[in-house]
Amino acid sequence: MAQQKGILPLKGTIGNINFYKTKDGYLAREKTSVNKDRIANDPAFARTRENGAEFGRAGAAGKVLRTALRSLLLNTADSRMLSRLTREMMKVIQADAVNERGLRNVIDGEATLLEGFDFNAGSKLSTSLFAPYTTNIDRVSGALSISIPSFVPVNMVAAPSGATHFKIVTAGVEIDFENKTYVVDFGNSNSLPINSTATAVLNLSHQVTANSTKPLFLAMGIEFYQEVNGNQYSLKNGAFNALSLVKVSGS
Repeated sequence: MAQQKGILPLKGTIGNINFYKTKDGYLAREKTSVNKDRIANDPAFARTRENGAEFGRAGAAGKVLRTALRSLLLNTADSRMLSRLTREMMKVIQADAVNERGLRNVIDGEATLLEGFDFNAGSKLSTSLFAPYTTNIDRVSGALSISIPSFVPVNMVAAPSGATHFKIVTAGVEIDFENKTYVVDFGNSNSLPINSTATAVLNLSHQVTANSTKPLFLAMGIEFYQEVNGNQYSLKNGAFNALSLVKVSGS
């Protein structure tokens, strides 16, 4: 594809060129002459079909994870999160060393590659919360936990302008990608003021299925609020909130 230049950007089709608008600006690309039936059946397009199958599988896997974390993502996500997550899911699928190309999946891939994924690229957990923390996933008991020692918020929280309070939000998730089902357990700290008073030790624990053979995910984030006349309001609909997969256990 090519980026359009000039004072009169185009939309539509001229000859074999499609002109269209995206978040990256006005682009242009040549129309393909390959029809759908040929792509579906011609041996020459075997690689294309394999890539398409795995891309679709990556998108479906990402949707299950997003759905499981939906209540947190309603307040924390950037406009390109879906495409970024699909790209990372493709890396997981491509790490599948069991199945043939075109049949690879998340189940037999390396789900741990998702560890560290930030759902909001504009506000990452590592640049919002500097307090140290420890994570643990116990597959035998099905317990997932995060422990944050006492810290001084004004020193360890990079709060956006106008924020007066914050919450630590967490979730433990068990996902069956094959059947597109999940078990999720949410948690959060109390609303805490952004001041020089040290917090108490924060221990947030979650429970999923004991002895599970499915991928397990531990997510943690921070949400910012502004207090006005005793009521707390989310800043810019969560644009400054962060959420990250801080621990992943593949199987």
